[in-house]
Amino acid sequence: MHKTNISETLASLKEHWSQRIVAEANGQLFKVAKGIGSTNWHKHDDQDELFLIQKGSLRIELRDGVISMEKDDIFVVPKGVDHRPVADEEVEFLIVGLNITSTKEGGKPN
Repeated sequence: MHKTNISETLASLKEHWSQRIVAEANGQLFKVAKGIGSTNWHKHDDQDELFLIQKGSLRIELRDGVISMEKDDIFVVPKGVDHRPVADEEVEFLIVGLNITSTKEGGKPN
């Protein structure tokens, strides 16, 4: 057993939209990531995806609207819903989802 400092782990990330696992509990992975720009449109057919903003702001574009998020905001993208995270400036966030991810291309920008 060990603890992980989320801020230190985020500071060590060098690549935007890549994810690093910081914990696992009850079949869920807790991953941190940084982003700027946007990812590809994608969906996860087998799981919901939870976003918790640590620093900055993030827009989660949906086919029928936009969710604007700031520090300490939390939002769950339901399974099967097309979405695309977008950040005008660098954002740091935590993602929670099943330990098996169905969409490899989701985190990488075009």
